[in-house]
Amino acid sequence: MLQESTGGRKKAMLTILSNPLSPKLTSLCESLGILNRRSKSSTCCSLSQEPKYQSLSRRNLVYVLVTSPCLFPALPSYAKTKSKSPYDERRLLEQNKRIQRENNAPDEFPNFVREGFEVKVVASDNYVKADSGLIYRDFDVGQGDCPKDGQQVTFHYIGYNESGRRIDSTYIQGTPAKIRMGTNALVPGFEMGIRDMKPGGRRRIIIPPELGPPVGPSTFFSSKQFEVFDVELVSIQNCERRTIVGFYSDVTCN
Repeated sequence: MLQESTGGRKKAMLTILSNPLSPKLTSLCESLGILNRRSKSSTCCSLSQEPKYQSLSRRNLVYVLVTSPCLFPALPSYAKTKSKSPYDERRLLEQNKRIQRENNAPDEFPNFVREGFEVKVVASDNYVKADSGLIYRDFDVGQGDCPKDGQQVTFHYIGYNESGRRIDSTYIQGTPAKIRMGTNALVPGFEMGIRDMKPGGRRRIIIPPELGPPVGPSTFFSSKQFEVFDVELVSIQNCERRTIVGFYSDVTCN
């Protein structure tokens, strides 16, 4: 508060009460020697027109008043924030199932619900998830021993993308595939999926992108996504290397 007396003598007095006083205002009052009282409940800064304080100009007073947050408290911000729509998993599941029906996907085909870069695999309790991230389900276990490195496996398969559309099939080609185990000739997830199968076994393998094939025009898939394979292990053959004419060798399996 600034006052002027009627007797011709000007007298100015500034009294500011704050709880607590702002650091900037406290520093200014201390530098002017006008910090009169400080307690736990309030802080008082007063100024009167005496010779000691005549150097304080009107500009200083205005600065004190304008910069003091106790006199002019900051108004709350009412800026609107964008609210993100809740993730409607049920709606996406129904949409995926409809697309799978249109693609004639097999029964109990898994669903892949995407939210940005996150993918959630929705499948029945009959599926098993390995520590590697591979997901599989056995329809028939088969009999005999599981394949080992160096052995040749003969198998049929049908490959699907996430929407249940068929990509490739050895049944349509009319002949099964033959691959030697442990030679990196298969997609990592595919080899993991058939490594513990037995002859006569049928299994559905869900391969995550990190265990899938490279992408590009020379592969089945044009982008990083989950792949699904229905695999039937037909047989396992032992293989041996033979040498011909001393400098040429090959591998035969029977």
